[in-house]
This record gives sequence, structure tokens and C-alpha cells, in this order.
Amino acid sequence: MPLVVKAVGNMSQQISFKELLKVFGLGAVALVLGVEWFDWLMRRLRVRGPLKEVLFFPSTQTCLEHLFTPNSSFPCRCPLPHGKETSFSRLLRHLLSARASLDLCVFSFSHMELCRTILLLHERGVTVRVVTDRDYMTITGSQIGTLRRAGICVRHEMSTAVHMHHKFAIVDGKKLINGSLNWTVTAVQSNKENIMVTEEPELVRPYRLEFQKLWEANDPAKHTHQVTNGR
Repeated sequence: MPLVVKAVGNMSQQISFKELLKVFGLGAVALVLGVEWFDWLMRRLRVRGPLKEVLFFPSTQTCLEHLFTPNSSFPCRCPLPHGKETSFSRLLRHLLSARASLDLCVFSFSHMELCRTILLLHERGVTVRVVTDRDYMTITGSQIGTLRRAGICVRHEMSTAVHMHHKFAIVDGKKLINGSLNWTVTAVQSNKENIMVTEEPELVRPYRLEFQKLWEANDPAKHTHQVTNGR
């Protein structure tokens, strides 16, 4: 009889030990899953920082019609690739995101798709202001005249001693698009260029101030005497 009791006691110890290992194993698994779930949850809840995006050119030619007519019932049948995101399409998306205002400083502007973008924003009621270069606004292919005929307010560098060589845009006063890219077909499709897009307030603010300074400095009303005397 004592042998039976001892055997039962040993079996109970073995079962308890196995159960203990099982509990510890399940606990370890639960801990790992808990840590991973907590990390996932924190990533989901973490407040995202300001927009920061860098685009490089040249950009591949693709169909862009869906950006201009997103609600069209008829698919575009042009031979260009469709549904492919490129640096240029990203640039257009950022510009088309404007809801209230677009301030643009650009040295050379002859790209027709970019012109179409600005005209579309103007039609939507977005306030568009453009500052450009005195000499380059009149070169062959420049779209500045098209913007003016559409009623968009354009001012050019009044001084004949310097060029307005900036290439930046400010969307709704909070998104900066800045880089080396002139708004020309050559720059978009052939040149090694770059654009940075950001909503970092410390970076956007100086460009807003610079645009306003240029806008006020090149007010035609302040240069009436020079224009009248042909200077």
C-alpha cells in the first residue's frame, strides 16, 4: 500500500511540474504577444510628424488625365502608361491639394500640364498668386500669358539688374514645395532635378515671408513712375 501511495505522489509531482512548465510557456507567449500588440498599438496611435517628402527627376512619362478628371466615366485611351505613380504625378497631387491658396515663385514656366494644374485650381476658386522673372516670362512657350488671360494675378521682378530665380510654391500657407525644378518639360523629363515637400512650420514660415516680400516689392503700383518713363 505505501508503494502505491508513493507512486501516486510521484505522478502528482510530475503532473504538477508539467503543468508548471505549460503555465510558464503560455505566460511567455502571452508576454511576447502583449509586447508586440502594445508596440503595434503605439505605432497606430502615435501622432504623425509633419509631411516630409523628396522627389527626384527626370520623371517617367505617364498618363495624368485621372488627376484632372477623377470623376470621368470614360477611361483615358492615350498610349501612355496608366495607373503609375511618378515624381511628376506626386508633384501635381501636392499642387492640386490646394483648397484656399497657392503662392508660386517660379523662374521659367512653360510646362503645359503644370499650367493646366494652376488653371484648374483657379477655376475651383483657389486664390493663386504668381511671382516670376521679368525676362523669362516672355520667352517662347512661356505659360505666364495664359495665366494672366485667365485672370490669375501675376507679378514679375521689376528690377532689370537681377533675376527672380526662385522655384517654390506654398499650398494653403502650410505646405512648401521647393527645389531646383523649373516648370519646363526639359526640367521634368530630362534634367537631374529635385523637389522637397514639407509641412514643417519652421521651414514653411520663411518662404511665406519671402513670397510676401517679393509680392509687395514687385507691386506695379509702386513702379508706375519707372514704367511711365520706360525704365
